[in-house]
Amino acid sequence: MEDSVPEPASVLVDGPWRHRDVSANGTRLHVAELGRGPLVLLLHGFPQFWWAWRHQLRALSAAGYRVVAPDLRGYGASDKPPRGYDAFTLSDDVAGLIRALGERDAVVVGHDWGGLLGWTTAARHPRVVRRLAVLAMPHPLRLRHQIAADPRGQGAASGYLFGFQLPWRPERVLVADNAARAATLLRDWGGPGYPDAEAEARYRAAMRIPGVAHSSLEYHRWVFRSLFRPDGARFAGVLRRSSHIDTLQIHGAADRCFLPGTAQGSGRYVSGRYTWRLHEGVGHFPHEEIPDVVNAELLGWLGS
Repeated sequence: MEDSVPEPASVLVDGPWRHRDVSANGTRLHVAELGRGPLVLLLHGFPQFWWAWRHQLRALSAAGYRVVAPDLRGYGASDKPPRGYDAFTLSDDVAGLIRALGERDAVVVGHDWGGLLGWTTAARHPRVVRRLAVLAMPHPLRLRHQIAADPRGQGAASGYLFGFQLPWRPERVLVADNAARAATLLRDWGGPGYPDAEAEARYRAAMRIPGVAHSSLEYHRWVFRSLFRPDGARFAGVLRRSSHIDTLQIHGAADRCFLPGTAQGSGRYVSGRYTWRLHEGVGHFPHEEIPDVVNAELLGWLGS
């Protein structure tokens, strides 16, 4: 028997951070915030929410940074409008959030879909991205190339994306049996021992908040369907511009969602300083699997 349907407020996990809502790009975004100093914006991925950054919120704020982790549009306690899940609108959300937080720019750190938005925001709004760190997400053009060029590798690894294109059924599958499918994705993509019981329970509950399953799948539907539409060509055109922004890329050698060989070619899209870090035995969630190592790398890079 399934638990009762979780409320959006269920993601307001207690901790040293404070929770508040910020209006950005016409959308209400929930954020968790901790610390004072230069702004570091942490963007989560699928199928998660802001809490994925709990370790980084503590470590970066203790080192003298103002750290903000939002629930992306459609997730957690943020608004879940019927549209706006294209990379253009979502990157406008990121740029608008930085400004709404009273800052001219920020260090943007993104994981998975948050990493894709990091790449996109750096290309479309370079003035608001002071530096960029990307975890477990190849550059979108590199990913697009490898899905086609390596069908048995990255193409097969991205098979879930094709299943998500169906109407409505993927939403039902994602939330069925207390969101068991979300737990399966976490285990399939993560390294040994990931996720622990608390993380699995929180991510399963967050996926069952009304509207989240549909909204999170709309991200995947846009990125696939845009390949065949003018907005996809426009997206590719924007991303072909070489980024002059100092970029750190962290990847797990055991990532079965985005293969290391796919991610490694991303540096060709960065003309600024580019740092690549690959960790053996780590899957798709390095910031949770090896938080102390990731925190040390982020702080060393920020201080360099």
